[in-house]
Amino acid sequence: MLRSMTGFGRCVVEDTDWTQTWEIRSVNNRHLDLKWKLPAQARGLESRFERVVRRFAGRGRMEISLLLQARDSAFSRIRFDDVQASAMLDAVAALADKHGDHFEPDYNVLFSVASLWEHESEEADEDMDARLEEGLITALEDWNESRETEGAALARDLEARITQMEDWLERLDERAPEIKEERFAVLRERLNDALASLGASEIEESRFLQEMVIVADRLDVSEELTRLHAHLERLRDLLGMGVDAGRRLDFTLQECFREITTCGNKIQDAQVSRLVVDFKNELEKCREQVQNLE
Repeated sequence: MLRSMTGFGRCVVEDTDWTQTWEIRSVNNRHLDLKWKLPAQARGLESRFERVVRRFAGRGRMEISLLLQARDSAFSRIRFDDVQASAMLDAVAALADKHGDHFEPDYNVLFSVASLWEHESEEADEDMDARLEEGLITALEDWNESRETEGAALARDLEARITQMEDWLERLDERAPEIKEERFAVLRERLNDALASLGASEIEESRFLQEMVIVADRLDVSEELTRLHAHLERLRDLLGMGVDAGRRLDFTLQECFREITTCGNKIQDAQVSRLVVDFKNELEKCREQVQNLE
């Protein structure tokens, strides 16, 4: 399915030791840009978490936050490093004494220093890391669901616009040959009028045909229309592909712009000009939508 780069995901995981709350917000961006808001206990896992995120996301600016709340049982597995804490207090007291200042320790501040709290074993740390990774994966799955929901809405909108452009293209297919015939008739009449004013006979058919070949080449948009048909079909195929279609859709829309612009430049006709303007306007709306697709 198509996925929007804009989405929101959240999960809350509770176990015997911790309650972890993950939140993910994302908007469109050319590349994958990750912004982390992690507690001290998880900051060392940022690289590990990034590898997980890249399995779920290809582009977009993402803000990922984690809130960790310890439960009562978690404190039984955590050890306070009183040796290091005592050394820190002694060092600060010595500094205060050196400058002749009175030092009164604030233990609440001391206890908030994350580096003084340790798990009893490395096994406990690895178990906690794995549980955090599982929580992140759950949040990413929720985030992808929201992106797919929005992506489906964008796909329906794009399909409707492609259908409208196909209708306009059929009208261009019908109008282009008519314009040639009209231009031929007008040119023949003007040439004959010019010759008559000079007292000459009607233009020779061979000479007229030579002029018509030049005019026909200037008015011929058959190749452009054929490519437009192919590009619109390609757009439908890309919508069906889903994943990682955003860049391909954007490139194909640029090609559509190029072809329809050439048609408008070659065929100077009021009816065609209106169709070309409407076509370009619809392409621009499609490009705005595609900018949000991964």
